Amino acid sequence: MARLRLPAALQRLLRVRVTTRGGALVGAGAALAAVGVVLDLPDVVGLGAAALLAVAAAWVLLGVQRLDSGRGALDVVRRIDPNPVVAGRAATTRLEVRARARTGAAYERLGRLRLSEQAAHELAGSTGIRARVRAHPDHIAVRYSITPVRRGRWPLGPVLTTRTDVFGLVRTTQPLGEATRVAVWPRTTAVDARAAVLGDVDRAATGARLSSPDDSVLREYVPGDDPRRVHWPRSARQDRIMVRADESAGLRPVTVLLDRSLLAPRPEDRLGARQPTAREIDDGEWAVELAASVATSFLDAGHPTRLVATDADPGRTYQVVGSRTRREAVLDATVDLTGVRGAEADAALSTTVRTLRAVRYRSEITIAVLGPLGPTSRETVAALGTEGHCSALLVIPRQESRRPGLNSTADDLRAAGWRVASCFPGTSPDRAWSAATERAA
Repeated sequence: MARLRLPAALQRLLRVRVTTRGGALVGAGAALAAVGVVLDLPDVVGLGAAALLAVAAAWVLLGVQRLDSGRGALDVVRRIDPNPVVAGRAATTRLEVRARARTGAAYERLGRLRLSEQAAHELAGSTGIRARVRAHPDHIAVRYSITPVRRGRWPLGPVLTTRTDVFGLVRTTQPLGEATRVAVWPRTTAVDARAAVLGDVDRAATGARLSSPDDSVLREYVPGDDPRRVHWPRSARQDRIMVRADESAGLRPVTVLLDRSLLAPRPEDRLGARQPTAREIDDGEWAVELAASVATSFLDAGHPTRLVATDADPGRTYQVVGSRTRREAVLDATVDLTGVRGAEADAALSTTVRTLRAVRYRSEITIAVLGPLGPTSRETVAALGTEGHCSALLVIPRQESRRPGLNSTADDLRAAGWRVASCFPGTSPDRAWSAATERAA
């Protein structure tokens, strides 16, 4: 059922509350008016009515006023440093409420204004926000820290303002400004990108195996690229302009594949819908951190790397290609990821694997973070192992009933040439990677 939306002016009027002083004046005015009527004293009735009228006028005047318009308009500026924020790390937020014009009305509003910042629990954490406020004649400056507890995109604001009328009879609370959507990157841990699991990955750099033009890393053309780097044969096949990105020549490209069935699905608003548990959310965030840690470690080692999350629509597949300077792009690709379940998860995995097979290279390294797979998905994923170096980090499910499916997944992948290792959710990325390299050595 759709909610009935009241007009904005009426909503502002309903937010107005009488202060203690205003309540006392209303009580006194009502008493005087009653006594005047009983004793037939018009002057006393008029005095009581004046008190009631004063409170009513203050109520209406404060309720119809908007803080962001008129001669006393105020503006809100919010800056976050650093932005995006990394989960578990503090960021400094600077908030300013400033007079739009140097008018007496604006300064009068600022003088009676009290501020409070709204923040999603994922940004404020369990300790909340503790701010330092400094009032100036033409603006109010607020500084505080946020320490996000989870990856995602979370709202900060709008500012809640509390103000009273000139005589302190009524007060109101109104939002001011717009909310800021804060992007939060996952935590990452450096892993050994030159471990034995890579086999002969570095032989190209030492001369044992030289890369050919066909093994060059390609990406889609963006304005400003040198036209001489256009790879015309691949552009003709893919019906889009592709350019060589060989700034890391001699090092193999790396694809980190993340199975989104490991993530918690997006919470649903409909009544009776099953919501993800805290354990599911934590395990999903760990999977993202593991994939992001592996991808950024290979980037830091100089490998052209992309992070690919499964998606049923090839056009929405998160594919990021870059070098050390594109670390931000890889992490940006993780911010809005949510989980999928059931048939949707199988379709997303199959579609993504087919897309990768169409664009991957013979020298490419694929590292997949996967859960237990069904027979069809196992067959689809296993086919990657016949076309290049592939390693899998299999996440051991917490439910005992799902673990036989994990064993079947590991067996089928190994039979197809994959190097496979398993780890429990919550294992630190460096330990999970170490287990994978030791098992593959």
